[in-house]
Amino acid sequence: MFRPSHESLLLQNAEIDRMELPRIQDDNELEALKESGALQPIIANETLRFDPRLDPSRRYCRPWTRDFVQDIAQAYYHRFHQQIQVNSAVRTVKVQKKLRRHNRNAAPAEGETASSHLAGLTVDLQRRGMTQDEIHWMQRYLFYLKSLGLVEPEEERHQWVFHIMVSGRYAAWRETEDVVPVEHEPASVISASAEGSR
Repeated sequence: MFRPSHESLLLQNAEIDRMELPRIQDDNELEALKESGALQPIIANETLRFDPRLDPSRRYCRPWTRDFVQDIAQAYYHRFHQQIQVNSAVRTVKVQKKLRRHNRNAAPAEGETASSHLAGLTVDLQRRGMTQDEIHWMQRYLFYLKSLGLVEPEEERHQWVFHIMVSGRYAAWRETEDVVPVEHEPASVISASAEGSR
């Protein structure tokens, strides 16, 4: 439903530029952003777990992205009684360049289509192992937020994850709205989502 594309990468980078966020170059910059509170830890709990291969030092993201992860994990757990798994969060340019050497599908570390992981707005949530019902639930949840301009998702096939950039606008929206229970979405949203997933 959310195929990776050049256009999507441009949209992700446009949001980074709109917010005037840095692309984090190395571990020194990463640690400074943690210390300042600009990056917040994602906390594992009964609704959320990490891929054990994800370095604990990179289990961080922007505060609004952390809130999104907590919200979707709670909604998913409420529906399926299963945890969502975070496979990736913030990365540095150095890490992204190393990743590119092993995974040619990874976004560049520089330029107008650089990975949005570099600014800490983005998480990868594991898709592999989900049932069709769980995948469609995720698609509908993300479709609704994308229609509001709050997320820019991609369904990666090589790594089998939902790659989700969360807009800084999510924080303001979250203060005024409850997280939408997908099972009660308007029929028009569900219908459009189903058509896109064929």
